[in-house]
Amino acid sequence: MMMLTTTTALTLTLTMMMMMMRIMMTMMVMKKKMMMMKMMMMMINMMIIMMIMMMLMMMMMMMMMMIMMMMMMMIMMMMMMIMIMMMMMMRRRRRSRRMMRMRRMMMGMMRMRMMRMRRMLLLLLLLLMMMMLIRMNVHVE
Repeated sequence: MMMLTTTTALTLTLTMMMMMMRIMMTMMVMKKKMMMMKMMMMMINMMIIMMIMMMLMMMMMMMMMMIMMMMMMMIMMMMMMIMIMMMMMMRRRRRSRRMMRMRRMMMGMMRMRMMRMRRMLLLLLLLLMMMMLIRMNVHVE
Protein backbone atom coordinates (compact mmCIF):
# COMPACT_ATOMS: atom_id res chain seq x y z
CA MET A 1 0.00 0.00 0.00
CA MET A 2 2.73 2.39 1.04
CA MET A 3 4.54 1.57 -2.20
CA LEU A 4 1.60 2.75 -4.22
CA THR A 5 1.30 5.97 -2.30
CA THR A 6 4.98 6.74 -2.72
CA THR A 7 4.91 6.04 -6.45
CA THR A 8 1.81 8.15 -6.96
CA ALA A 9 3.36 10.99 -4.98
CA LEU A 10 6.52 10.77 -7.06
CA THR A 11 4.63 10.79 -10.33
CA LEU A 12 2.54 13.70 -9.12
CA THR A 13 5.60 15.70 -8.19
CA LEU A 14 7.15 14.91 -11.55
CA THR A 15 4.08 16.01 -13.46
CA MET A 16 3.91 19.17 -11.37
CA MET A 17 7.53 19.86 -12.19
CA MET A 18 6.85 19.42 -15.90
CA MET A 19 3.88 21.78 -15.70
CA MET A 20 6.00 24.30 -13.88
CA MET A 21 8.66 24.03 -16.57
CA ARG A 22 6.12 24.81 -19.24
CA ILE A 23 4.73 27.74 -17.28
CA MET A 24 8.23 29.01 -16.62
CA MET A 25 9.06 28.90 -20.30
CA THR A 26 5.95 30.97 -21.11
CA MET A 27 6.90 33.34 -18.28
CA MET A 28 10.33 33.82 -19.78
CA VAL A 29 8.67 34.82 -23.02
CA MET A 30 6.14 37.12 -21.37
CA LYS A 31 8.60 38.43 -18.75
CA LYS A 32 6.07 38.64 -15.95
CA LYS A 33 7.94 39.12 -12.71
CA MET A 34 5.02 38.46 -10.39
CA MET A 35 4.40 35.10 -11.95
CA MET A 36 8.07 34.31 -11.55
CA MET A 37 7.77 35.02 -7.86
CA LYS A 38 4.76 32.72 -7.66
CA MET A 39 6.78 30.05 -9.40
CA MET A 40 9.50 30.45 -6.81
CA MET A 41 6.95 29.95 -4.05
CA MET A 42 5.65 26.84 -5.79
CA MET A 43 9.19 25.52 -6.01
CA ILE A 44 9.70 26.03 -2.31
CA ASN A 45 6.45 24.22 -1.56
CA MET A 46 7.60 21.37 -3.76
CA MET A 47 10.84 21.21 -1.83
CA ILE A 48 8.90 20.92 1.41
CA ILE A 49 6.80 18.11 -0.06
CA MET A 50 10.00 16.37 -1.10
CA MET A 51 11.37 16.68 2.41
CA ILE A 52 8.25 15.09 3.87
CA MET A 53 8.55 12.30 1.32
CA MET A 54 12.16 11.80 2.34
CA MET A 55 11.10 11.41 5.94
CA LEU A 56 8.58 8.78 4.90
CA MET A 57 11.25 6.95 2.97
CA MET A 58 13.52 7.03 5.99
CA MET A 59 10.82 5.40 8.05
CA MET A 60 10.32 2.76 5.38
CA MET A 61 14.07 2.26 4.94
CA MET A 62 13.86 2.19 1.15
CA MET A 63 17.33 3.08 0.03
CA MET A 64 16.48 3.18 -3.66
CA MET A 65 13.66 5.62 -3.08
CA MET A 66 15.90 7.73 -0.91
CA ILE A 67 18.42 8.01 -3.72
CA MET A 68 15.63 8.98 -6.10
CA MET A 69 14.47 11.68 -3.73
CA MET A 70 17.98 13.00 -3.39
CA MET A 71 18.26 13.23 -7.16
CA MET A 72 14.96 15.07 -7.38
CA MET A 73 16.05 17.48 -4.68
CA MET A 74 19.27 18.18 -6.56
CA ILE A 75 17.32 18.90 -9.74
CA MET A 76 15.02 21.19 -7.79
CA MET A 77 17.97 23.07 -6.35
CA MET A 78 19.42 23.50 -9.82
CA MET A 79 16.11 24.84 -11.09
CA MET A 80 15.91 27.26 -8.20
CA MET A 81 19.38 28.53 -9.00
CA ILE A 82 18.49 28.99 -12.67
CA MET A 83 15.33 30.83 -11.70
CA ILE A 84 17.21 33.19 -9.42
CA MET A 85 19.79 33.84 -12.12
CA MET A 86 17.02 34.59 -14.58
CA MET A 87 15.41 36.99 -12.13
CA MET A 88 18.71 38.81 -11.73
CA MET A 89 19.09 39.03 -15.50
CA MET A 90 15.63 40.52 -15.84
CA ARG A 91 16.22 43.02 -13.09
CA ARG A 92 19.40 44.36 -14.68
CA ARG A 93 17.93 44.91 -18.11
CA ARG A 94 19.62 48.02 -19.37
CA ARG A 95 19.89 46.96 -22.98
CA SER A 96 23.65 46.61 -23.27
CA ARG A 97 24.75 44.27 -26.01
CA ARG A 98 26.88 42.14 -23.76
CA MET A 99 23.96 41.47 -21.43
CA MET A 100 21.74 40.54 -24.33
CA ARG A 101 24.31 38.09 -25.61
CA MET A 102 24.69 36.70 -22.10
CA ARG A 103 20.97 36.22 -21.83
CA ARG A 104 20.81 34.48 -25.16
CA MET A 105 23.58 32.14 -24.05
CA MET A 106 21.78 31.51 -20.79
CA MET A 107 18.57 30.66 -22.59
CA GLY A 108 20.42 28.23 -24.84
CA MET A 109 22.05 26.58 -21.87
CA MET A 110 18.73 26.47 -20.08
CA ARG A 111 17.03 24.75 -22.97
CA MET A 112 19.80 22.16 -23.14
CA ARG A 113 19.58 21.60 -19.43
CA MET A 114 15.81 21.24 -19.58
CA MET A 115 16.09 18.57 -22.23
CA ARG A 116 18.68 16.71 -20.24
CA MET A 117 16.61 17.01 -17.08
CA ARG A 118 13.49 15.75 -18.77
CA ARG A 119 15.37 12.75 -20.06
CA MET A 120 16.83 12.12 -16.62
CA LEU A 121 13.45 12.38 -14.93
CA LEU A 122 11.90 9.96 -17.39
CA LEU A 123 14.74 7.53 -16.82
CA LEU A 124 14.30 7.83 -13.07
CA LEU A 125 10.60 7.18 -13.38
CA LEU A 126 11.25 4.09 -15.50
CA LEU A 127 13.78 2.86 -12.97
CA LEU A 128 11.29 3.39 -10.19
CA MET A 129 8.62 1.42 -12.00
CA MET A 130 11.07 -1.41 -12.59
CA MET A 131 11.96 -1.48 -8.92
CA MET A 132 8.30 -1.55 -7.98
CA LEU A 133 7.61 -4.45 -10.29
CA ILE A 134 10.54 -6.39 -8.88
CA ARG A 135 9.36 -5.71 -5.34
CA MET A 136 5.83 -6.76 -6.22
CA ASN A 137 7.07 -10.01 -7.73
CA VAL A 138 9.12 -10.75 -4.63
CA HIS A 139 6.09 -10.06 -2.45
CA VAL A 140 3.90 -12.31 -4.57
CA GLU A 141 6.35 -15.18 -4.22
